[in-house]
Amino acid sequence: MIEDATPAQAPATQDHAAQENATSHEADASAHDMFSDRQSASTAQLRAAGLRPTRQRVALASILFDGKGRHVSAEWLYDIAKQNGVDVSLATVYNTLHQFTGAGLLREVAVDSARTYFDTNTSDHHHMYLEHEDRVIDVPSSAVSVNRLPDLPNDLELVSVDVLMRVRRKTR
Repeated sequence: MIEDATPAQAPATQDHAAQENATSHEADASAHDMFSDRQSASTAQLRAAGLRPTRQRVALASILFDGKGRHVSAEWLYDIAKQNGVDVSLATVYNTLHQFTGAGLLREVAVDSARTYFDTNTSDHHHMYLEHEDRVIDVPSSAVSVNRLPDLPNDLELVSVDVLMRVRRKTR
């Protein structure tokens, strides 16, 4: 069924479409400005860490360091990068994550020999791996007590103690 628009309705519809179009362009510009700001911040962060801000590093850093603490796998970051139009290989993502870790921008959390996550929170804390969700969460250092460690050889010093608790739902 075709609806007949009266002359009074047509201009209003055109004005509404023009407003929606303008609003859409403003939102696109705002998103572009926010992404551009994030890229600028990522460039500065990479330089401060002693890393050259290549196009791919900046793009990956912009995804990782958006102010949200997170634990990511290389595969997750690769998928998100591809969804955002970043031309990058999975090998480059792995290499970049290890470079960021080496520069102190990330912490590596090895759950097992086949699963590694990278944590954007580099402060002193521990982790809990939820097996049933295949997810890592932060645990405050104050919630864990390590009462005894073995004596170290004289030529070694303790750098840190990282606790990873593996948990799963109880079976009944």
